[in-house]
Amino acid sequence: MSYIRVYEQIIPSHPMAKTMTTQKIVTPSAESLASSARAAQKGGIPPVHLWNPPHCGDIDMRIARDGTWFYMGTPIGRHELVKLFSTILRRDGDDYVLVTPVEKVGITVDDAPFVAVDFNKRGDGLEFETNVGDRMVAGKDHPIRVVRDAKTGEPSPYVLVRANLEALIDRKSFYRLVEIGEHAPHAGAQWFGVRSDGVFFPIIPSAELE
Repeated sequence: MSYIRVYEQIIPSHPMAKTMTTQKIVTPSAESLASSARAAQKGGIPPVHLWNPPHCGDIDMRIARDGTWFYMGTPIGRHELVKLFSTILRRDGDDYVLVTPVEKVGITVDDAPFVAVDFNKRGDGLEFETNVGDRMVAGKDHPIRVVRDAKTGEPSPYVLVRANLEALIDRKSFYRLVEIGEHAPHAGAQWFGVRSDGVFFPIIPSAELE
Protein backbone atom coordinates (compact mmCIF):
# COMPACT_ATOMS: atom_id res chain seq x y z
CA MET A 1 0.00 0.00 0.00
CA SER A 2 1.34 3.43 -0.94
CA TYR A 3 2.15 5.62 2.03
CA ILE A 4 1.23 8.62 -0.12
CA ARG A 5 -2.35 7.35 -0.07
CA VAL A 6 -2.19 7.11 3.71
CA TYR A 7 -0.90 10.67 3.91
CA GLU A 8 -3.73 11.93 1.73
CA GLN A 9 -6.27 10.28 4.01
CA ILE A 10 -4.98 11.31 7.41
CA ILE A 11 -2.44 14.13 7.31
CA PRO A 12 -4.25 17.45 6.48
CA SER A 13 -3.95 20.13 9.12
CA HIS A 14 -6.82 21.11 11.34
CA PRO A 15 -6.91 23.85 13.97
CA MET A 16 -8.78 22.56 17.00
CA ALA A 17 -8.95 25.32 19.56
CA LYS A 18 -9.53 24.85 23.24
CA THR A 19 -9.50 28.31 24.77
CA MET A 20 -10.22 29.83 28.11
CA THR A 21 -12.03 33.12 28.47
CA THR A 22 -9.50 35.86 27.81
CA GLN A 23 -9.37 38.70 30.32
CA LYS A 24 -7.17 41.72 30.75
CA ILE A 25 -3.87 41.12 32.46
CA VAL A 26 -4.04 41.09 36.25
CA THR A 27 -1.45 40.75 38.96
CA PRO A 28 0.68 38.74 39.46
CA SER A 29 2.77 39.63 36.44
CA ALA A 30 4.80 37.24 34.34
CA GLU A 31 7.92 38.53 36.07
CA SER A 32 6.61 37.71 39.55
CA LEU A 33 5.44 34.29 38.37
CA ALA A 34 8.89 33.58 36.97
CA SER A 35 10.48 34.66 40.24
CA SER A 36 8.18 32.39 42.26
CA ALA A 37 8.76 29.52 39.84
CA ARG A 38 12.54 29.86 40.16
CA ALA A 39 12.26 29.87 43.94
CA ALA A 40 10.24 26.65 43.80
CA GLN A 41 12.68 24.87 41.48
CA LYS A 42 14.52 22.02 43.17
CA GLY A 43 15.42 20.03 40.06
CA GLY A 44 12.93 18.33 37.79
CA ILE A 45 9.24 19.18 37.48
CA PRO A 46 7.83 20.92 40.59
CA PRO A 47 4.96 19.12 42.41
CA VAL A 48 2.30 21.48 41.09
CA HIS A 49 -0.39 18.86 41.79
CA LEU A 50 0.24 19.39 45.51
CA TRP A 51 -0.10 23.17 45.43
CA ASN A 52 -3.45 24.84 46.12
CA PRO A 53 -2.83 28.60 46.22
CA PRO A 54 -5.58 31.20 45.65
CA HIS A 55 -6.67 31.86 42.08
CA CYS A 56 -5.54 35.36 41.11
CA GLY A 57 -7.49 35.68 37.86
CA ASP A 58 -6.33 35.29 34.27
CA ILE A 59 -3.11 36.66 32.84
CA ASP A 60 -2.63 37.81 29.24
CA MET A 61 -0.52 34.79 28.28
CA ARG A 62 -1.28 32.41 25.42
CA ILE A 63 0.20 29.23 23.98
CA ALA A 64 -0.40 29.06 20.23
CA ARG A 65 -1.04 25.82 18.37
CA ASP A 66 2.56 25.77 17.12
CA GLY A 67 3.88 25.91 20.70
CA THR A 68 4.80 29.62 20.72
CA TRP A 69 4.18 31.34 24.06
CA PHE A 70 2.86 34.92 23.98
CA TYR A 71 2.76 37.49 26.77
CA MET A 72 0.62 40.59 26.22
CA GLY A 73 0.49 39.74 22.52
CA THR A 74 4.26 39.46 22.09
CA PRO A 75 6.11 36.16 21.62
CA ILE A 76 8.31 35.21 24.59
CA GLY A 77 11.72 35.09 22.94
CA ARG A 78 13.70 33.54 25.80
CA HIS A 79 13.47 29.77 25.52
CA GLU A 80 14.69 29.37 29.12
CA LEU A 81 11.72 31.43 30.33
CA VAL A 82 9.27 29.36 28.27
CA LYS A 83 10.75 26.17 29.75
CA LEU A 84 10.43 27.63 33.24
CA PHE A 85 6.76 28.49 32.74
CA SER A 86 6.11 25.05 31.24
CA THR A 87 7.22 23.40 34.48
CA ILE A 88 4.52 25.17 36.51
CA LEU A 89 1.73 24.53 34.01
CA ARG A 90 -1.26 22.52 35.21
CA ARG A 91 -4.61 21.58 33.75
CA ASP A 92 -7.62 21.96 36.03
CA GLY A 93 -10.59 20.47 34.18
CA ASP A 94 -10.73 22.32 30.86
CA ASP A 95 -8.68 25.25 32.17
CA TYR A 96 -4.93 25.75 32.02
CA VAL A 97 -3.20 27.52 34.89
CA LEU A 98 0.30 28.50 35.96
CA VAL A 99 0.78 27.50 39.59
CA THR A 100 3.34 28.41 42.23
CA PRO A 101 3.13 27.74 45.97
CA VAL A 102 1.62 31.21 46.50
CA GLU A 103 -0.44 32.03 43.40
CA LYS A 104 -2.40 30.57 40.47
CA VAL A 105 -3.36 32.32 37.24
CA GLY A 106 -5.26 31.20 34.18
CA ILE A 107 -3.78 31.31 30.69
CA THR A 108 -5.12 30.59 27.19
CA VAL A 109 -4.08 27.48 25.27
CA ASP A 110 -5.15 27.35 21.63
CA ASP A 111 -4.85 23.56 21.34
CA ALA A 112 -2.33 21.50 23.32
CA PRO A 113 0.23 23.21 25.59
CA PHE A 114 3.19 21.34 24.09
CA VAL A 115 4.32 20.24 20.63
CA ALA A 116 6.06 16.90 20.03
CA VAL A 117 8.80 17.94 17.62
CA ASP A 118 10.63 14.62 17.22
CA PHE A 119 10.70 10.96 18.22
CA ASN A 120 13.19 8.11 18.14
CA LYS A 121 13.01 4.36 18.56
CA ARG A 122 14.04 3.20 22.03
CA GLY A 123 13.88 -0.59 22.02
CA ASP A 124 10.22 -1.45 21.43
CA GLY A 125 9.11 2.08 22.27
CA LEU A 126 8.87 5.46 20.58
CA GLU A 127 10.44 8.22 22.66
CA PHE A 128 9.00 11.66 21.92
CA GLU A 129 10.62 15.01 22.63
CA THR A 130 8.65 18.22 23.09
CA ASN A 131 9.48 21.79 22.18
CA VAL A 132 10.43 22.46 25.82
CA GLY A 133 12.64 19.39 26.21
CA ASP A 134 10.28 16.91 27.88
CA ARG A 135 10.86 13.28 26.88
CA MET A 136 8.45 10.39 27.22
CA VAL A 137 8.04 6.91 25.71
CA ALA A 138 4.59 6.38 24.24
CA GLY A 139 2.79 3.54 25.99
CA LYS A 140 0.10 2.90 28.57
CA ASP A 141 1.30 5.83 30.72
CA HIS A 142 1.84 8.13 27.73
CA PRO A 143 -0.82 7.20 25.19
CA ILE A 144 -1.09 8.51 21.65
CA ARG A 145 -4.53 9.55 20.49
CA VAL A 146 -5.79 10.91 17.19
CA VAL A 147 -8.85 13.16 17.14
CA ARG A 148 -10.59 13.38 13.80
CA ASP A 149 -12.84 16.25 12.84
CA ALA A 150 -16.42 14.99 12.62
CA LYS A 151 -17.09 16.88 9.38
CA THR A 152 -13.80 16.69 7.47
CA GLY A 153 -12.11 13.65 9.00
CA GLU A 154 -8.94 15.69 9.49
CA PRO A 155 -6.76 14.39 12.33
CA SER A 156 -5.04 16.03 15.26
CA PRO A 157 -2.55 13.58 16.85
CA TYR A 158 -1.46 13.92 20.48
CA VAL A 159 0.77 12.19 23.00
CA LEU A 160 0.30 12.56 26.76
CA VAL A 161 3.28 14.28 28.39
CA ARG A 162 2.21 14.32 32.04
CA ALA A 163 -0.84 14.81 34.26
CA ASN A 164 -3.45 15.71 31.62
CA LEU A 165 -0.98 17.81 29.62
CA GLU A 166 -0.64 16.71 26.00
CA ALA A 167 1.66 17.52 23.11
CA LEU A 168 0.37 17.98 19.59
CA ILE A 169 2.50 15.75 17.37
CA ASP A 170 3.92 17.94 14.62
CA ARG A 171 3.44 17.18 10.94
CA LYS A 172 6.89 15.81 10.15
CA SER A 173 6.72 13.45 13.13
CA PHE A 174 3.25 12.30 12.10
CA TYR A 175 4.59 11.54 8.61
CA ARG A 176 7.23 9.35 10.21
CA LEU A 177 4.65 7.59 12.39
CA VAL A 178 2.66 6.75 9.27
CA GLU A 179 5.77 5.31 7.63
CA ILE A 180 6.22 2.80 10.47
CA GLY A 181 2.51 2.15 10.93
CA GLU A 182 0.80 -1.23 10.74
CA HIS A 183 -2.65 -2.76 10.50
CA ALA A 184 -3.99 -4.52 13.59
CA PRO A 185 -7.31 -5.49 15.18
CA HIS A 186 -8.82 -2.83 17.43
CA ALA A 187 -12.29 -2.60 18.99
CA GLY A 188 -13.61 -5.37 16.75
CA ALA A 189 -12.30 -3.92 13.49
CA GLN A 190 -9.06 -3.61 11.54
CA TRP A 191 -7.22 -0.35 12.07
CA PHE A 192 -4.08 1.33 10.80
CA GLY A 193 -1.94 2.70 13.62
CA VAL A 194 1.39 2.59 15.43
CA ARG A 195 2.76 0.40 18.18
CA SER A 196 4.98 1.56 21.05
CA ASP A 197 6.04 -0.18 24.24
CA GLY A 198 3.65 -3.06 23.55
CA VAL A 199 0.57 -0.86 23.00
CA PHE A 200 -1.20 -0.38 19.65
CA PHE A 201 -2.53 3.14 19.03
CA PRO A 202 -5.15 3.37 16.26
CA ILE A 203 -5.03 6.19 13.73
CA ILE A 204 -7.62 5.39 11.05
CA PRO A 205 -9.83 2.40 10.15
CA SER A 206 -8.10 0.23 7.57
CA ALA A 207 -11.26 0.19 5.46
CA GLU A 208 -10.93 3.94 4.88
CA LEU A 209 -7.54 3.40 3.25
CA GLU A 210 -8.77 0.91 0.65
